[in-house]
Amino acid sequence: MVDSKQAFADYLIKEKNYSPLTLRAYTDDVTAFEVFIQKDDEGAVLEEVVYSQIRSWIVELVESGISNTSVNRKVASLKSFYKFLLRSKQIKSNPLQRHKALKTEKKVQVPFSEKELKDVIEKNDYPDDFEGVRNRLIIELFYTTGIRRAELINLKLNSFDKSTNTLRVLGKRNKERILPVLGCTMELLHNYLLKRNTLNEVNDSAILLLNNKGNKLSESFVYRLINCYFSVVSGKVKKSPHVLRHTFATHLLNNGADLNSVKELLGHASLASTQVYTHSSLAELKKVYGKAHPRNRNNS
Repeated sequence: MVDSKQAFADYLIKEKNYSPLTLRAYTDDVTAFEVFIQKDDEGAVLEEVVYSQIRSWIVELVESGISNTSVNRKVASLKSFYKFLLRSKQIKSNPLQRHKALKTEKKVQVPFSEKELKDVIEKNDYPDDFEGVRNRLIIELFYTTGIRRAELINLKLNSFDKSTNTLRVLGKRNKERILPVLGCTMELLHNYLLKRNTLNEVNDSAILLLNNKGNKLSESFVYRLINCYFSVVSGKVKKSPHVLRHTFATHLLNNGADLNSVKELLGHASLASTQVYTHSSLAELKKVYGKAHPRNRNNS
């Protein structure tokens, strides 16, 4: 019998080009559901599941205290799995065909202000050593290019083209995009490379950003770094690399950038993904509108 979970994993890697992290999330969710159905019936198999079993799993997840958003993500993994089984003719009907996602609150992410960015980038006293220059470069790259944390960690030494001031980024599903890089960021990169050459040992020689032991940075390290620097200047609840990406998009939109251009810079597959960043720019537009529209001026 075909191992449906392994076949699903192969499909996600070879046909969908999912990253290792996304692959693990999907397969972990499917395995967790399999463990659930086999608690009461050791012989239960994923191919013979009915919706009532999935509903019971959802109830257990909700009662365990995890958010509806997390539950929906796990069920989405399961939905993809059963769509794959249906497409590959391993099942005759999808048990999740009529499932409706749980209601979730739409949380608006608040970007950093331009002042907060200026305080972190320009007013902070970065030591002129490897760590100080690297830390500032990381913050600059997030804010001036809008790249994702995983994209930043995986940048290579040859990702930058100094002749054109551009950056080649490998995004989700191995989709490549070319980003413009500001002159100030290129200068900082040059300074960082000089410091990088002073490291006694470099284990990941192709990787651009390293820790002081010459190894590739971890995602948790980058998160802590951003959180640490922005905690000094900002009282916002969330201070993460993704908030910097959100800030990049919002500041561009606030200053007149076209939504489609921002979509391309962020590497979004659809415009809908980019539109979540427009709430802050809408607030800015309202200010401009209120000051500029003749009807409003006449009534003031």
